[in-house]
Amino acid sequence: MRVVYGMNPVRELLRAGAEGLSELWLAEGGERPRAFGDLERAARERGAKVRAAPRARLDRLAGVTSHQGVVAVVSDYRYREVDELLEAARASGRPALLVLLDGVEDPQNLGAVIRSAHALGAHGVVVPRDRAAAVTPAAAKASAGAVEHCPVARVTNLARTVEELKEAGIWTVAAVPDGARELREVDLTAPTALVVGGEGQGIRPLVRRTCDHEARIPMAGRVGSLNASASAAIALYEAVRQRGQKP
Repeated sequence: MRVVYGMNPVRELLRAGAEGLSELWLAEGGERPRAFGDLERAARERGAKVRAAPRARLDRLAGVTSHQGVVAVVSDYRYREVDELLEAARASGRPALLVLLDGVEDPQNLGAVIRSAHALGAHGVVVPRDRAAAVTPAAAKASAGAVEHCPVARVTNLARTVEELKEAGIWTVAAVPDGARELREVDLTAPTALVVGGEGQGIRPLVRRTCDHEARIPMAGRVGSLNASASAAIALYEAVRQRGQKP
């Protein structure tokens, strides 16, 4: 079981069908937000138990104090297979657009990437199984609930996944500070997987060598690079801009 906390993440969980929702905990006492009533009704409609408890109880349940008085208990997150992401792309009628994260260990960064991926119309996010952030309550909170709508696949070997995507007709683009070309000079209108590195070492050499293209985001300031979530958001927007489509 896992917990999802915060107004927006729990609201999006309910909008997505609330699969596996067993309990909804709401803070008691004080002035209860009107939104609590909407969440309570939606949770009861989906067969979940609704419980009121002191905030201290919710603090212990969520493991944080920033839960905004709302904590849902649901089944473990179901990671998708990469093939499911590609099938979603085919069903959409649009060229595939994926984000692959190599070594992103901060759940806040992962959540922010998922939020941008969903907002900009990507068909999913791919993360490694080891040495990388998972879909935790903190990641779900940082995604503002987008994790309930944007599928995330988890793989054992990211370099091998890049090879498999290439065999499936997906162009792979590594976003690196020293790329030979600027991102805008790379054709992102074809089926594309954007590869973004982690907070420390960036994209690992083997993964980088496996990609079809290397591209940089032009920087005007003195800071040499952006964090993973900012880089992913810019790369996704550039793909949407080139495709001339609305997210």
